[in-house]
Amino acid sequence: MISKSWVEHDGAVNLWATVDRGTRRYWKTFGRRVDLDGRHSWLRAPVLSDVGGTVGDNWLPAQAERVGGRIDKEPAAGLLPDIGMLAGVGFDPDRLHPDVRDFYERTGLWRMEAWVQWAPVFAVGGWFVTRFFGRRVGQLALPIRSLDTARGIDSRVERVVGADGGYRGAAWLRTSRATGEYVYSGFYRVSQLPGSDRPSVHVSFPLPLGNVQVFLRPEVEESGALRLVSPPGGFGADGAYVTVVEGDQCWAARIPIHEEFHVFSDGANLLRTDHTLALGRATALRLHYLLLRD
Repeated sequence: MISKSWVEHDGAVNLWATVDRGTRRYWKTFGRRVDLDGRHSWLRAPVLSDVGGTVGDNWLPAQAERVGGRIDKEPAAGLLPDIGMLAGVGFDPDRLHPDVRDFYERTGLWRMEAWVQWAPVFAVGGWFVTRFFGRRVGQLALPIRSLDTARGIDSRVERVVGADGGYRGAAWLRTSRATGEYVYSGFYRVSQLPGSDRPSVHVSFPLPLGNVQVFLRPEVEESGALRLVSPPGGFGADGAYVTVVEGDQCWAARIPIHEEFHVFSDGANLLRTDHTLALGRATALRLHYLLLRD
């Protein structure tokens, strides 16, 4: 005899599988075919090949295998081995505040506290995405209230290194200290877009059979603060993209999500970050992080 609870669970799984297929079909319809082995190689990024799987850190071994390397779990690892990798026209990394540089080069030694504020008109949508997508797939489970992060966010950095030991990127895995659930699972590296005058911080968030990618343009202020910006623009410029990857075929679309990170040392010599996320011209979410070095 089949229990009612099993039937209900199986029905829910089938429902979300249908929703996910519909979402991928949408992006395939309104996106464009891209050649990851050719002129769109800048969009090649980690994906989770298990269509019904949970993201978490499950994509990481495959990414290390793809580059013929391994995962390095050095506790003091940074998102970037040297922030000088971002040097380019209009961006001099030597002008950055020492703490900003240390955070990116030794991220594993820093811990964070977070506060969140949603614009009222977007709060319900944010809750829906977190409740029915983020927590289900273990990715992009954005906090809805500051109480959700009151106990803090745990993070760890695991670098992917090639067979030669060289840096190929870094996974920054952040979980809620209260629940242990994944909030973000991102892959960080430096990429230079075709025609760009400087490298960008390239962040990829793996998803089942796809990913969300953000290319952030670096800027340095007189105070030594760092700004990372994903502005509006055309396909191939800094900004946010979503991809669907099925076998050797890939579709991609630029999406109207714009982010800005302002990483700065305040008057009390504490490192802080203001993170703003906008949909089109409307600010949807503001996050503030206090960064503390162990």
